Amino acid sequence: MMRKYPCHAVSLITVVAAGLGPWAPATASARGMAATTCFTVTATVHLAAAPNAVAVNPQTDAVYVTSFGAGTVSVVDGRTNTVTATIRVGGNPQGITVGPRSSDIYVANRVDSTVSVIRGRTNTVFKTIRLPANSFPEGLATDSQTNTIYAADNGSDTVSAIAICPK
Repeated sequence: MMRKYPCHAVSLITVVAAGLGPWAPATASARGMAATTCFTVTATVHLAAAPNAVAVNPQTDAVYVTSFGAGTVSVVDGRTNTVTATIRVGGNPQGITVGPRSSDIYVANRVDSTVSVIRGRTNTVFKTIRLPANSFPEGLATDSQTNTIYAADNGSDTVSAIAICPK
C-alpha cells in the first residue's frame, strides 16, 4: 500500500511549448498554497517555443524560464502560475540562475557567447556580459559566498567565472 504524504508549499509545474506538448517539469515555490499530495502536477503554464531551463527566486516566488527557440525568458508568478512578462535576451538562451545577493537573473546565450543580466524588479535586460568568442555557454551556477556566476562553456571546453559587483 502506498501512502500519500502532504507537501508543504510546493507546486509542480509542467512547462509546455505552444503546440509541442509537455517539455520538462520544474519546481516552483507557492507560498500560501494549500498542502497538496507530493509529486503531483498542480498547474501547466504555456510558454514560447522550446522552454529549456528554469530558475526560481525564492524571495519573490518568480519563476524564470528560458525559451531556446524564441530567444526569450518568460517570468511566471509562482503563486498564480501565470506569465507576467516576456523578456528578449540573446540568441538561443540556455542556462539561467538567480544572482547570489540580489534579484538579478543571469541567462547564458549560447549562440552569442554572452550572459544577459536581467533586473528582477523591472524585468529588463540591463547588461550583457561578453564571454570569449565561440564559448557557447550553456549552464550557469551561482556561488553566493564569492558573489560569482559560473558559465559552462560548451564550445571552448572551459568554465568562465564572472565576478558580480555589488550594486
